Amino acid sequence: MSKGLVTIFTGEGRGKTSAAIGRAIQAADSGKRVVIIQFLKGKGLKSSQFVKRLEPEVMLFCFEKSDQSFENLSEEQKQEECRNIRNGLNYAKKVLCTGECDLLILDEVLGLVENEIITVEELITLIDAREETSIILTGINLKDEICFKADEVSKIETIKFKIWE
Repeated sequence: MSKGLVTIFTGEGRGKTSAAIGRAIQAADSGKRVVIIQFLKGKGLKSSQFVKRLEPEVMLFCFEKSDQSFENLSEEQKQEECRNIRNGLNYAKKVLCTGECDLLILDEVLGLVENEIITVEELITLIDAREETSIILTGINLKDEICFKADEVSKIETIKFKIWE
């Protein structure tokens, strides 16, 4: 039995989540089961009608309850969301241990380390729990210890960005 691959999309640029979702669609098109868990984005894409149409091949989970991004919350709200985030991480661990999917995307999980919600060691333990399941991690800042666990790291940079009118 071979271990699943670990891919990381990191960097200051825009498009890390988009790249991960693109990989999810490719995997689903190949008959693979995909689970996406979003962190630090409030309810994230959970209400997206497009993403709902991808079910059951692509399942999206957001364990956070707030409509706001994590950095915009009060300290009390952050504490509550940290408990919800832990539930999301526990679900990720269950998915990896049971082989519930072929690809697990942990969107903005690197931000959990940056915000000291989890430690590098906790994330590495989660990565090491995979069997045949491949994992994609996204986030702006990447610690070397996590980078060493990856089979592929893509650094996303925005050279020029203009909002469409």
